[in-house]
Amino acid sequence: MTRPHCTMPFDSLLTPLGQVAREAGGEILRVYATDFDVRRKADRSLVTDADLRAERAIVSGLHLLTPDIPIVSEEAASESSSPEVGARFWLVDPLDGTREFVRRNGEFTVNIALIENRRSILGVIYAPALDRLYAGSAGLGAYAEIAAQRRPIACRLPSPQGLAVVTSRSHQDPSAWRALLGARAVASRLTAGSSLKFGLIAAGEADAYPRTGRTWEWDTAAGHAIVSAAGGRVADIDGGELRYGKPGFVNSAFVAYGLVD
Repeated sequence: MTRPHCTMPFDSLLTPLGQVAREAGGEILRVYATDFDVRRKADRSLVTDADLRAERAIVSGLHLLTPDIPIVSEEAASESSSPEVGARFWLVDPLDGTREFVRRNGEFTVNIALIENRRSILGVIYAPALDRLYAGSAGLGAYAEIAAQRRPIACRLPSPQGLAVVTSRSHQDPSAWRALLGARAVASRLTAGSSLKFGLIAAGEADAYPRTGRTWEWDTAAGHAIVSAAGGRVADIDGGELRYGKPGFVNSAFVAYGLVD
């Protein structure tokens, strides 16, 4: 695919950005179909050839789309090779949910987000094994592409019985969620891997995603942009909007909400 070497209004980046994510997803699926090796990085997290091949595809695509915008990507950052960033930069997780990839449950994603003045303003999440894409920006709203059909999506109001809370399988601690959810009742719980949790909130299929403990900015930035575009918000433990470009690109606890006061 040929892409223009030019700057463009950021909203117009969503469709070509989805193509970049799909190309990276194709690289991931080619590895997924093999008996791939699993290694550990210096921080003991998992990495496979799929992470590296997807990162190369994304970095190449972003350089063609926006040659002047620096890129912070998980695998390069783990090797201490991230560029200096200013007010505007890309945040990339080429394979979010490597554990899900290794378990072969399909719930892994490609995450790409554009940061401007510490806010995530545009994002794409693509789940290649499910062929499910979520995208959004403040200017265009949010949409999903499933089975080659694009439809607008929006956050919902929770039921009177309480929130439908979505979490990962490995972070099941309701007592810790309470610090983030406050006195809001929890009516049901569901689990999902990787950044698919943000997609479920943006699509009105869940109401809140509380997460305690450390995450990285590339884990959340794309989902943050999409949830915001769908009418929700992502807040830190003090209630302020989660920001980006923090030292080490590390997040503290946060909660993503749909249409919740």
